[in-house]
Amino acid sequence: MNLASGDLKNSLKVLPTSPGIYKFLDKDKVIIYIGKAKNLKKRVTSYFSKNSNDFKTKTLVRSIQGVEHVVVDSEKDALLLENNLIKSHQPKYNVLLKDDKTYPWIVVTNEPFPRIFSTRKKIKDGSTYYGPYTSVRHMNVLLNLISEIYPIRGCKLDLSSKKILEGKYSVCLDFHIGKCEGACEQKQSEEDYQSIISEAKLLLSGKTRALLNLLNERMGSLAENYEFEGAQQIKKNIESIKKYTAKSIIVSNLKDLDVFTILKKEKAFYINFMVINEGAIVYAYSNKIRNLLDKTPEEICAVQIDLLKEKFNSPNRIVLVNEKLDFEHPSYSFEYPQRGEKKKLIDLSLKNVQAYILNQRKKEILQTENSNEKRILETIQKDFKLKSLPVHMECFDNSNFQGSFPVSACVVFKNGRPSKKDYRHFNVKTVDGPDDFATMKEVIYRRYRRLLDEKKSMPNLVIVDGGKGQLSAAVSALDELDLRGKIPIVGIAKRLEEIFFPGDRYPIYLDKRSESLKVIQFMRNESHRFGIEHHRNKRSNAALHSQIEDIEGVGPKTIQLLFQKFRTVEGIKEAKMPELVNLVGKHKAGIIRGYFQKQ
Repeated sequence: MNLASGDLKNSLKVLPTSPGIYKFLDKDKVIIYIGKAKNLKKRVTSYFSKNSNDFKTKTLVRSIQGVEHVVVDSEKDALLLENNLIKSHQPKYNVLLKDDKTYPWIVVTNEPFPRIFSTRKKIKDGSTYYGPYTSVRHMNVLLNLISEIYPIRGCKLDLSSKKILEGKYSVCLDFHIGKCEGACEQKQSEEDYQSIISEAKLLLSGKTRALLNLLNERMGSLAENYEFEGAQQIKKNIESIKKYTAKSIIVSNLKDLDVFTILKKEKAFYINFMVINEGAIVYAYSNKIRNLLDKTPEEICAVQIDLLKEKFNSPNRIVLVNEKLDFEHPSYSFEYPQRGEKKKLIDLSLKNVQAYILNQRKKEILQTENSNEKRILETIQKDFKLKSLPVHMECFDNSNFQGSFPVSACVVFKNGRPSKKDYRHFNVKTVDGPDDFATMKEVIYRRYRRLLDEKKSMPNLVIVDGGKGQLSAAVSALDELDLRGKIPIVGIAKRLEEIFFPGDRYPIYLDKRSESLKVIQFMRNESHRFGIEHHRNKRSNAALHSQIEDIEGVGPKTIQLLFQKFRTVEGIKEAKMPELVNLVGKHKAGIIRGYFQKQ
């Protein structure tokens, strides 16, 4: 799939590899899709690199004109933040998590004898909610643990004082098996029950140190009494508590507030602004502000916070900041947290500021590189009198050893850089002996015959390593393909770096400091390196074939076993007879030993 613009390409190139969420924007800067990722760069670029057959994905990608992202600490936090933002923005292409369904919570009900259970709906009735939990299994582990440790009722009875005193209830099976202490029959006071609930709330809040000490003591006691199964179960519960009850700062117990952080780097300020509603991050925004008038952080904050609160329509009356501010505002107050959940939100906001700074610098580098690339390509276009910018160039070089193993190499450069996935080797098929001209004709013909058959785009410039003879051979191949004049082609001779053009009697000489010449030399050297590498491998394989594969009665599997054991031909030659017998059997060992003795 083709990207829509250079700006979008650069945005994809500078994405971090951190976990987080990404937002796709359309031409009107409206969010059309929100997704989560363990690796933002890998996930987002996959939309543009894969040829998806899914109609929705194709339609989405065609609509994308911009990408924004928010970095977080973990994949779990990304999942939670994605959920919050989808519900806040209702993007057009999000079909999952768009309805009223959400991740489950654990609720402690607002009753005289509270119940503890899971729910997917939050009701404002004074009950306390913990979560949400991205894994139902781990939430159930926690609920089961609470049920095992604390005798909390599971019934839905109205246990008001009046109902209990009327004596309408009787204890159920839970009482008889020790899972409830019978508050319905006044066998447990409300005060005792509330003390149990207080401990359960500590567990649900992640304040588990005291509880873990208790469980460790119990585990040790069970182990001393050789009750290893019970001890193992408690150990699993301890591990579950440690792993899954820690709170996420993406959805916290904090209510409605804003977060504003600012960092100064050289002649600019970098800011991040987050809006927290109902304990969840619903907006996150980063920006760069040029400090042309030498303003202080306070002056920037005074203006930017008002603008951002208006931009995101935030009525929150508390703003968390990372800088102490001496001024006051009539509509909201500033807090400068040093610990706790609020400090974690400040840290997350600063993390996004740092990520934004890094991305901006990467973009600047890319823009500089792109500018240099364009300038160099324009210079090559001028020096070689090309009709179009040479964004696709190819260079050919031939190799042989005393006329044996003739090969050729084609290297491909795109936008002035090597495109190694497009490099090609050629094993020469129709030429006998060291005929460099005929070899060049064959590989040029085969290369562009194939591009024509596959209906692929032709290069803007072809370079052959050699003088007038190699160039004439290459042009002859193009003539046969009816491509002469349609593909610009030149030859470069090594001795004086002369550049030959088809039909010209004399070569031209580029300035030794010319960027054009440096690129052409680089391509020539790269094609030579790539060709020599292939030639060396071919000679090595031929040498191996002559010594091992010609042994009659020894097949590929036996050869594989020999090299796995002895590594080299020399190692096979020097192997002792008992070693060969143990490896390939007496008969084949005799054949191998006899072959090398004859040699």
